[in-house]
Amino acid sequence: MSLYLGKVHFFMYDKILWFEGIEEEIIKWAEVKGLPVDKWRSKIIAEFGEPTGGKPLEEVIDTSNIHGWLQERIKSAELRQAALVTTILKENPDYKSELVEIFAKLGEKTAREYGESNLTPEEIYGALNNFILEGMPCDRVEQLLVSEPDECAWKLTRCLNKQYWDKTAGNVENFYDLRGAWIKSFVETMNSEFSYERSEENIHRIFSR
Repeated sequence: MSLYLGKVHFFMYDKILWFEGIEEEIIKWAEVKGLPVDKWRSKIIAEFGEPTGGKPLEEVIDTSNIHGWLQERIKSAELRQAALVTTILKENPDYKSELVEIFAKLGEKTAREYGESNLTPEEIYGALNNFILEGMPCDRVEQLLVSEPDECAWKLTRCLNKQYWDKTAGNVENFYDLRGAWIKSFVETMNSEFSYERSEENIHRIFSR
C-alpha cells in the first residue's frame, strides 16, 4: 500500500469534505424545521460511521492504506447522506422541494466562490469535477460524449450511488434530483448562457439556452 500522500489524495479528500458540507446544511435545515435530526443523526452515524469533521487529511488518514481509507470515507459519506435524505422524506415527502432548494442555493454559492465566470461548457464540466463525488478516479464511470463550443455531454457508464440508496431503503432518483438541482444552479451561475439537464439514459448535458 502507498505511504505517500499525493495531490490526487488531497483532491479526493476535498471532494469528500464538500459532500459532507451538504450533509451539514441538511442537518441545519432539519434543526430549524424542528425535526428530530439529532436522534436520526446518532443512529445514522452508529450504522455508517462519523464524518471526518473537516480535519486535515494528514491527521486522519491511514497512511498504510490510503486508497482504501478514501474509499471508505466516500462510502460512509454517501450512506449517511442517503439515510438522512430518505429519513426526512419518509417523515414528509413534501420536504423534497425544500431540499432541492438547499442544493440549488449551494450550487450557486459554490459557483460564486469558484471565482471564474463565462466558461465554456467543457470548462464548466471540468469545474464540476472539482466537487462532484463519483467514486475514485480509478472507477472511471464518466464517458465524455460531446465537447463543442455550445455543448458538453457525458454519460455515466454505471451508477455508483444506487448501492448506497438501496442499502438505506431509499430511491436513488432522489439523489439525482437533488444533485441535479446543485449542478443546474452551478452551471447557470458560472455562465448564464448555459443550462444543464439529465436524460433517462443518464446522459448529462451542459447546453446553450
